[in-house]
Amino acid sequence: MGLRCGIVGLPNVGKSTLFNALSNAKAEAANYPFCTIEPNVGIITIPDKRLDKLSELVKPLKTVPTVIEFVDIAGLVKGASKGEGLGNLFLANIREVDAIVHVIRCFEDENVAHVDGRIDPVADKEIIEAELQLKDLDTVEKRIVKKDKVARSGDQAARKEVSVLDEAKRTLESGKNIRVMDMGSYERQLLSRDLQLLTSKPVIYVANVDEKSIGGNTLAEKLQESIRSESHEVVLISAALEAQLIELDREDSQLFLEEFGLKEPGLNKLIRISYQLLNLITFFTAGEKEVRAWTVKKGSKAPQAAGVIHSDFERGFIRAEVIKYEDYVHFGSEHACREAGKLFIEGKEYEVKDGDVMHFRFNV
Repeated sequence: MGLRCGIVGLPNVGKSTLFNALSNAKAEAANYPFCTIEPNVGIITIPDKRLDKLSELVKPLKTVPTVIEFVDIAGLVKGASKGEGLGNLFLANIREVDAIVHVIRCFEDENVAHVDGRIDPVADKEIIEAELQLKDLDTVEKRIVKKDKVARSGDQAARKEVSVLDEAKRTLESGKNIRVMDMGSYERQLLSRDLQLLTSKPVIYVANVDEKSIGGNTLAEKLQESIRSESHEVVLISAALEAQLIELDREDSQLFLEEFGLKEPGLNKLIRISYQLLNLITFFTAGEKEVRAWTVKKGSKAPQAAGVIHSDFERGFIRAEVIKYEDYVHFGSEHACREAGKLFIEGKEYEVKDGDVMHFRFNV
């Protein structure tokens, strides 16, 4: 589906280290601003134990997980909305992503310089948000100038648009993000899709802590307190620890996790939350040749899900044969589910559920 999460933050907060741990792509990580000039893109598989279980039952020739893209974007500094640092490049790159992973430094290390010479996660968060808001405000004001004359001529569509734009302008001028607005389908289409406003994008905050603070520290607590009123996730991750983990084999990594009292890598949680943040669900196809996970937007109908596999499946859609994941695991095979009456025939209006195991019938 080409869905992307952009990893953003001030220089030297651990963005590239986190990206390297996510993708094992070894993007350059250096102790100076702007070492990442062009965005690095990593295709990341979504950890899903359900896929492993289906593969164990079916024993296919291959197993294919679903994926999401993470983009490591150049560091931003104060004044980026006016072109400071790599501001214009940063803002252009972030406009192309679907969600934002905002990495914030919550560790002390005299060997790693801070671009502003101090460690303050709340101030860092506010700098980036202010720059994105200023850029959005500039975009909205230019659109108002363009549409206002048409609206004053009596054009009802233009009047409606200007009304929404005026509300967006007031929101931004008050220091708030567009995503806090009460948006219906029209507003969302205009502000999020047409104008691609930066602060309309969903966000996850990553508190990058040192290895000793994986359970939390004062800096991370300050960050969490600052967004208590917002409905956003804060994920505590030690990017340096995660970077070590990816160098180990499975057995050693498990021992490493146990040493730090962790059940799984922090990256797994980040990947899952990013996936959920984009309002995505997973359905499966299961056959002897392949067991595979597929991604669709929550609320998608069966023909849309079929279209993710191949456009011909959607155009010629006849019906979907659906087995709930829990039933598949309980009975152990498609044949057993069919015999037990747990295979359901669904039509064009069926809304795909997370975990559905599906088989599509279609006309070529």
